[in-house]
Amino acid sequence: MGAPVKNEPGSTSVASRDSFGDAIARLGETHPELVVLEADLSESTRSKKFAKKYPDRFFQMGIAEANMLGVAAGLSLAGKVPFCCSFAAFVAARFDQVRMSVCYSSTNVRIVGSHAGVGIGEDGYSQMGLEDIAAMRSLPTMTVIQPADDLETAGAVEALLTHKGPAFLRTTRQKLPRVNKEGYKFELGKGVTLVDGKDLTIVATGGTVAGAVQAAALLAKDGVSARVINIHTIKPLDVPLLVKAARETKRILTVEDHQITGGLGGAVCEALAEVEPVRIHRHGILDVFGESGTPEGLYKHFKLDADGIAAVARDFLK
Repeated sequence: MGAPVKNEPGSTSVASRDSFGDAIARLGETHPELVVLEADLSESTRSKKFAKKYPDRFFQMGIAEANMLGVAAGLSLAGKVPFCCSFAAFVAARFDQVRMSVCYSSTNVRIVGSHAGVGIGEDGYSQMGLEDIAAMRSLPTMTVIQPADDLETAGAVEALLTHKGPAFLRTTRQKLPRVNKEGYKFELGKGVTLVDGKDLTIVATGGTVAGAVQAAALLAKDGVSARVINIHTIKPLDVPLLVKAARETKRILTVEDHQITGGLGGAVCEALAEVEPVRIHRHGILDVFGESGTPEGLYKHFKLDADGIAAVARDFLK
């Protein structure tokens, strides 16, 4: 992996793009059907690790994401399992090709969108995927996955080798503290309860999960018992787990490094509106563009760090 592996949550911090690169390089040995396509960003997406080991199964397509997606669809229909890599903002902008070539053609293409959210830092909004989940989630047959740590990323990549249908895997530039224990087994479509609680449920995904766990500890000092659920699969959503949390805690706070329109918060609201009356507050990027700054500074600015999430939760409980 990208850092020494230890056994306890929080002991390892690895960017999920690094975990992805390690996973495809490792799994390529036992899965000859695995191929990788890249849009001139192999250093950034970490697909270069696969390219170095399996150059005959790596295709550098240049700055031509639309063509990359079309070629990947063809490779899938010929029996391969292609992983298409670029920045999340760039592949989401090729929505037409994703819609027609990848989804409508019922392919097994895996689109890997790196540099998700404001967490990428100084590169600024032009490089930030902040609307990609909304775009991908709207497409029929598309699976949407956003891992919270290195173990989850590796498990998701392995699961996608046998999954049927198109999928979008969202990865981060910034390092993510481990939130799962050694031996964690990824289950597609199954959320993970990381902290139990009775006063409020914080539902987080990707880069915000570790902060949500830390926020629960801060809230506990105030006498607030906060449950934390990690939703790594945004589509299909683990509705039974969310319904259970809604019934038991009565309030749900969603937290994501993405526009709240169409993202995790939208998915949770849509699902629960049909089955369980509950108060929900969506927290994320609220109808504004991203800014440039350090990842830590931007998470603080948008209240996506532990202190910010805890403050939002306290206001919600009032």
